[in-house]
Amino acid sequence: MGCRANQFESAIIEENLTKNGLEKVSKIQDAEIFVLNSCSVTHKSDNEALYLLRSAKHKKPNIINILTGCFAQIEKDKLLEYDFIDYVIGNDEKLNLYNYIKNHTNFCARDLMTLNEFNSVELTDTTKTRASLKIQDGCDNRCTYCIIWKARGKSRSANIDFIINQINNFAQHNFHEVMLTGIHIGQWGKDLGLTLLDLLKEIETRTTIKRYRLGSLNPTEITPEMLEFLKTSEKFCPHFHLSLQSANDKTLKSMNRFYNTKDYLELIETINKTFDLPFLGSDIITGFAGETDEDFEITRKNLEKSGLSQIHTFPYSIRKGTIGESLPNQNSDEVKNKRADIIKAISKHKLEEFINKNIGKTHEIIIEKHRDKHTQNLKGLTENYLSTQIISDREDLYNTPQKVQITEYKNGIIYAKLLNP
Repeated sequence: MGCRANQFESAIIEENLTKNGLEKVSKIQDAEIFVLNSCSVTHKSDNEALYLLRSAKHKKPNIINILTGCFAQIEKDKLLEYDFIDYVIGNDEKLNLYNYIKNHTNFCARDLMTLNEFNSVELTDTTKTRASLKIQDGCDNRCTYCIIWKARGKSRSANIDFIINQINNFAQHNFHEVMLTGIHIGQWGKDLGLTLLDLLKEIETRTTIKRYRLGSLNPTEITPEMLEFLKTSEKFCPHFHLSLQSANDKTLKSMNRFYNTKDYLELIETINKTFDLPFLGSDIITGFAGETDEDFEITRKNLEKSGLSQIHTFPYSIRKGTIGESLPNQNSDEVKNKRADIIKAISKHKLEEFINKNIGKTHEIIIEKHRDKHTQNLKGLTENYLSTQIISDREDLYNTPQKVQITEYKNGIIYAKLLNP
């Protein structure tokens, strides 16, 4: 469940178990162990985790249910009280899950605030077309809507040599692209006396990977020096995801975010001028505590005039244990959902605009290892994050970089043609 970091860690869990002789199966009925790597960003996520575990036990009463991830970390003391949960394993311990299964240790979730070092576990997963690499864990921010800092601990950075070796290992396993991910990658290096830009310079010169992408960043973490470097990079994909959360300064202050709307709208404009058709995604929460109709109208206007390509929007969900839970003037679900629908409509329009700007343009894509399951077309992702499809029966192109031209956008599909057929 949950974020890219959790997906990366799930791949580590799977690799840890299969290397120790366990076999992955596709059906609960065939399994002896069910591992759920949970998310806890909202109470809805918690309830979904409980539902999945209860359902697994119902389908196969003698299955061993192992709950790990952020929900396990935050609510660790209560979870073994449920008769459908057999193991509760914390966020750091899960990376060596086999040890706990082998030793029948059904509870281990230490206080992550005491951890000062990144848990450097290698991954060689080759099932996907694009590799992910977690370079950082934890978060030192205390946003009032968020509980994840309690689930992840202090910000901890992987050291440069580990990251470089992992990226080169991916390249040796025929990966052409890697996504740098974490809980708050903009804080990478803070505990090492370095900055994210220091790492990117090392990746540029010391790795053989063809291209890389950056995970979510706060606006303040994208400096003029970073943009100047990325503009000349031969490996960086011009794809940014900005963790904005609101486009109203009063709401941002209430959320304990450390930037203002004027500055990040200027940053978006600068990025669009610096790169040729960069993809600019963002996160926006609607209906946060105290957000009035007037506040939301400011957010709406600012997002409409922004140069964003897409806006990932979700209504505010009160999370127990956060400051946001106790703030006055909570909005109703109806108000939050209505505002989210308005932003989703803006996002849809902006994405269509961005796609249309790319029609006729030349891009490089990495043809994925599997065809699209609905159309059976070849598919791949452009440097600027557009998922494209190619009508072709060729089988020799899987997992290869190819130059393409975007030809049309039809029925929600971006079509491209090979330039070197």
